[in-house]
Amino acid sequence: MACSGSHDDITMKTVLLLTPDITDTSSTKRGEALVGLGCRLLMVGFRRERYNKDFRPEWPYLLLGRTEDGNYAQRLWTLLRALVVLLLNRSFIRQADVIYARNVDQMMLALVIRLLAGRAIPTIYEVLDIQPAFVGRSRVSRMIRAVERYALRHVSLLVLSSPAFLRHYFAAMQGYDRAWFLLENKLPASVTRDAAALTRRKRPRNREGYRWVVAYCGLIRGQATFDLIVRLAERLRGRVMFRFHGVLTTVDRDRFERAVARLDNLVYDGPYVNPRDLAKIYADVDFAWAIDLENVEHNSRWLLPCRFYEAGFFGVPCLAARGFEVGALVEEQGIGWSFEAPYEDSLVHFLSTLTEQDYAERRRRLLELPASRFAGNEDMAALLEALERAEKRQDSIRAGELSPTPANDGAPVSAVTPQPTGVDYRPAVP
Repeated sequence: MACSGSHDDITMKTVLLLTPDITDTSSTKRGEALVGLGCRLLMVGFRRERYNKDFRPEWPYLLLGRTEDGNYAQRLWTLLRALVVLLLNRSFIRQADVIYARNVDQMMLALVIRLLAGRAIPTIYEVLDIQPAFVGRSRVSRMIRAVERYALRHVSLLVLSSPAFLRHYFAAMQGYDRAWFLLENKLPASVTRDAAALTRRKRPRNREGYRWVVAYCGLIRGQATFDLIVRLAERLRGRVMFRFHGVLTTVDRDRFERAVARLDNLVYDGPYVNPRDLAKIYADVDFAWAIDLENVEHNSRWLLPCRFYEAGFFGVPCLAARGFEVGALVEEQGIGWSFEAPYEDSLVHFLSTLTEQDYAERRRRLLELPASRFAGNEDMAALLEALERAEKRQDSIRAGELSPTPANDGAPVSAVTPQPTGVDYRPAVP
């Protein structure tokens, strides 16, 4: 599904991007990539008061209301009110040639939009996280999975940010066996142009007297993760500095502020603008923190976080958990380190004994990877082509020309394909 081209018979496609937060940098990144490929973009979504509060999209958009992280009751009520907004703006949403829905809430809205439009608009369903509510044993979790399974019947292409999401959830728990696509959380192409030279710069020498500097960038979440960093800072005072950049989400603010005030090697640098500030942040650190202990039995174990791509682009190795998807990836490629539990002892020993030579060798391997491994819009172009193939296949199935066997469009297309970790953990399904 090319959005534009050099021939008159290629029609510009209008993509309706449904997002849970119009200020979210990943949604903005998707929008910029689609516009860069020649698509006409319309955005429909909510706001979450986390960061980028003053952001206004550069493309036409429709605001449906405000939601809160983790507040599913409030999100459901806002979702119901959003139906009225959609009904009153039918002319806006009927322009869509393609719907791009980012999470299950938006996928349900996509079904409503298809109904209001009176036609089966090709629909992409993107999933960046598998939240605990989706993998639990409760009646609510079973109901959420049932709703998602219904929505999946109407999906043209499932888009995932990690192959582990397919292996352990969509295939294993939801029985999904149709077209899927791996779209990793890479940096936008604009960063490649603006900061390419920085990927080869030398390590910073001004580290305020500390041997190593570890950065945690993005959404600061997971109390267990933060508590681990505090214990490390206590044991490594005078040797290792830990810097936080971003906004607090599921971390107790009072405990966070008390720890930062008490420990001189625990520093909070506040929110930042992504991707504008990334080059400056990563220029002054040695490691990127990629250990997520918030949901260790599922989402944290399966995801490939944004900071893996951000840090990798700027030549900063990641610290990850062994047996997790990102931990397996950095170890298999020799571009970072992973650690087994107990993480505190493993990390203290590592940060106390790592030599400059061993660090330089691991960083050299990271810098040898092409910039396209961590940034660029090529995957989005391939995604649109995969959608076109999936739609043609569904048309052939409906016409009786093909049997409904599983499609093969889900083959990952990244420059370096993440392989299965060998971890066969799957949560029990009621």
